[in-house]
Amino acid sequence: MSYPLSRLVSTATAAYGGYALAQPAHLWQALDADRKDREGLELLARTYGVRDLAISSLAILGRRPGTVRAAMLARIAMDLGDGALLATRTEDPDVRRKVLGVTLGWAGLNALALALDSRRTS
Repeated sequence: MSYPLSRLVSTATAAYGGYALAQPAHLWQALDADRKDREGLELLARTYGVRDLAISSLAILGRRPGTVRAAMLARIAMDLGDGALLATRTEDPDVRRKVLGVTLGWAGLNALALALDSRRTS
């Protein structure tokens, strides 16, 4: 099977997607958000769950390398966008660092997996 690291990271992302659907409160809790923002952030977490399961499914089940690559590039773009969006939701520098660490770290992990897998197939 081609792109084994990309598929592995996508499996972990799919697991997060399931968690986001099952425990949407994790997002507002991690952001230390005001209670007034709870409902919107839980909806956002559920949206992340659906999105992550869909994109990860393409990467895990894709039969063509182009499908896996496209899914990974979408995942990286989504992580970067999540970081930009969520970092603006807090005034707390510690929460901002945590958000950027997770989102940029995950984007970096996906990029590394994709780069290593792409190099193997070249």
